[in-house]
Amino acid sequence: MPQPTMSDVHVNALLTDMSAMYSQDQTNFIARDVFPIVPVSKISDRYAVYSRADFNRNQMAKRAPGTTVHNIGYRIDNASYLCDVWALGKPIDDQIRANADSVFNLDLEATRLLTTQSLINREYMWFSAFFVPGIWSNMWTGGATASGAYPTAPATSPASSYTFVKWSLANSTPIQDIRQLASIVQLTTGFRPNRMVIGRQVYDMLLDHPQTVDRVKYGATSAEPAKVTLDALASLFEMNRIHVAQAIYNTSSELAGPNSGAAYVPPGYNVGVNAGEANSFFAGANVWIGYTPEAPGLMTPASGYTFAWTGYLGATEGGERISSYYFQPDRSTHVEIESAYVHKIVSADMGGFLQSVI
Repeated sequence: MPQPTMSDVHVNALLTDMSAMYSQDQTNFIARDVFPIVPVSKISDRYAVYSRADFNRNQMAKRAPGTTVHNIGYRIDNASYLCDVWALGKPIDDQIRANADSVFNLDLEATRLLTTQSLINREYMWFSAFFVPGIWSNMWTGGATASGAYPTAPATSPASSYTFVKWSLANSTPIQDIRQLASIVQLTTGFRPNRMVIGRQVYDMLLDHPQTVDRVKYGATSAEPAKVTLDALASLFEMNRIHVAQAIYNTSSELAGPNSGAAYVPPGYNVGVNAGEANSFFAGANVWIGYTPEAPGLMTPASGYTFAWTGYLGATEGGERISSYYFQPDRSTHVEIESAYVHKIVSADMGGFLQSVI
């Protein structure tokens, strides 16, 4: 046996130029991008809502010489918002800091952890508010066959009044489905949907769908074969922008212990440092379309807004603030993040929802 051994001449240590942190790319999250953010100075307030019916009615009248003009008016209602304040912290103990190797940047790591958690929370609340059945006035459901001719009038309640062919099936027509649903929204509100939200699974399917490939193939050459891009999809669906929701989140609860060595790990779950992990996409097999302006403003309609409490001392435009302070009793530096916002539907008639697309 050779002397000395490998373990005698080298003591394993952490690399100082490489580590693996799974903090997701912020571009995967879409909750900040779909609807404009309305900065508000107070945690709650009200906003005016004008009568759509009064503005869209034909009320002009002929005027005979010497007569007064026919006068009209319009009704105004109001609605409210209430921002929730979400918060999370990560303490850094003095003993841990003093004993940490140079590869660790505990303050930066805490900031990354909390920032990712805030993004996940905001994404989860966005999809809970806007991407579920029974929210939008027009909701269709995918099936093996269509339930008949397309609806031509607005729905009277957010119910599954029409079944379309799932886009994953050979005889499906996603372009026509979106076009007809958009026309119904326009007929209801006077505004045609200009934004679309799809999950990664739906996006992958559309990239290879015969309808979308067929529309772009005629510009292809041997050097540049036909390729369906996100911009091409937006053009085909007549949308200003398509948002692809690619963020994931772990749906399972934290198991006991850093490596869960003594805890029961269900079959199919990871073990070790990732024990108990069960990741999922936020969007699922659904699609949303709706009208949203480029920016909020007076007398500006929208399907939804995100109200962010920027009046909270030190908050950013998105209603977030991150801070750190030293807490003497536990001898730790506490890093905290707060996010004060609410995702709110402004007009349920301005959106359409397709569930079970694939």
